[in-house]
Amino acid sequence: MGEMRDGVFLLEANEVEAPVVRDPAMAGAGREAVRIAEALVFASAEPVSEGFIADRLPRGIDVKAIMRQLKEDYAPRGVNLVEVDGHWAFRTAADLSFAIRKDEAEVKKLSRAALEVLAIIAYHQPVTRAEIEDIRGVQTSKGTLDVLMEAGWVRFRGRRRTPGRPVTLGTTRDFLDHVGLEELLDLPGLEELKGAGLLSGRIPANFNIPLPLTGDDLTEDEDPITQLDLEELGLLTPGGEADE
Repeated sequence: MGEMRDGVFLLEANEVEAPVVRDPAMAGAGREAVRIAEALVFASAEPVSEGFIADRLPRGIDVKAIMRQLKEDYAPRGVNLVEVDGHWAFRTAADLSFAIRKDEAEVKKLSRAALEVLAIIAYHQPVTRAEIEDIRGVQTSKGTLDVLMEAGWVRFRGRRRTPGRPVTLGTTRDFLDHVGLEELLDLPGLEELKGAGLLSGRIPANFNIPLPLTGDDLTEDEDPITQLDLEELGLLTPGGEADE
């Protein structure tokens, strides 16, 4: 055991100091819950939902408190625990990105047209192709949307309840993960865009940044996409299997 010197208790070399528990919810079973949650997120290739974690923890455990504790513990490390649209994942600390070798298979840089379309979808979703073209003032090629779909950043949401039932588009969780946002409400606003030099000084007086729709729930003027719709869009083969 250790000994007292000048009123201070000193540990011997073979003794390990017990971890400090900052949150009462972490005591007892909570400590084991932290380890389980950490293992679940670490073992998953995709961001893990709080519901998935809760199903595998002892009853009565506050999952949000567990994840907040883990996030705090990892904050000063080279790997951080981040929340993406209610899901959790480990990611390299942002300030260390320069030290990570870029993957040779890195996604190609988006064209200006693709960036414009992605921004419109992010801020105006749910939005149709015709509405995107109306905002941009030019036609949007299918190739531009294909690039965004293949990157996994844009998805089909539903069908608009208007003549022709056009498909509505929205962003994905992968998009939030890629740009480092927890939710769509974290998208930069007007003042932030001005500060970043992304908006010119000649902005119309009535110009405003739309508030993006959050969540996956369809709006009142949207119908869900059916299997027949998927076949029509070329996302399913006639046999009913997803088209790779």
